[in-house]
Amino acid sequence: MDGLSQRVERFLEQRNLVTDVLGALEAKTGLEKRYLAAGAITLLSLYLLFGYGASLLCNLIGFVYPAYASIKAIESPSKDDDTVWLTYWVVYALFGLAEFFSDLLLSWFPFYYVGKCAFLLFCMAPRPWNGALMLYQRVVRPLFLRHHGAVDRIMNNLSGRALDAAAGITRNVLQALARSRAGVTPAAVAEPSTPLEADLKPSQTLQPKDK
Repeated sequence: MDGLSQRVERFLEQRNLVTDVLGALEAKTGLEKRYLAAGAITLLSLYLLFGYGASLLCNLIGFVYPAYASIKAIESPSKDDDTVWLTYWVVYALFGLAEFFSDLLLSWFPFYYVGKCAFLLFCMAPRPWNGALMLYQRVVRPLFLRHHGAVDRIMNNLSGRALDAAAGITRNVLQALARSRAGVTPAAVAEPSTPLEADLKPSQTLQPKDK
């Protein structure tokens, strides 16, 4: 318990969006950051348990701040923060894939969104207890190193088949368009020609009137 409280204290001493908001609230209310953080976590947990739109709130927590931090990491000259947030998005994508198949069952549990929100906060926590880095080093990276050769071959095979299929469809469409244009000939519009007198029948020539 002491280790967790020390981690929380070190987190509150860092400069980031959360601690900046807590600092502003501390200046206005006079309450310490740790009490404000505890109250915010309590309210958030209660809302995720009983509030309306808990799924939306949980997804916003797992997406909005990481997206903001990722943009800041891209714009910063250091590459270490890029690695941290790229690792988070890899874990977030795998978690979303697993959740797609289990959401219909797990969403009925009363503590599901609290647990999901806690997991996402754990994945975006600062070093050295960043959950995304831990999961990547212990689970994702070993699986990737073990199977990435087979996955690359499968992806190359699928991409080659997709390109061949797209080329075949394009060729068939162009051939169909060429056949349709060749089969439709513009109707020739014949202008009425004035018959020459030499071509007129004798009965059609004008006879001079008798005076």
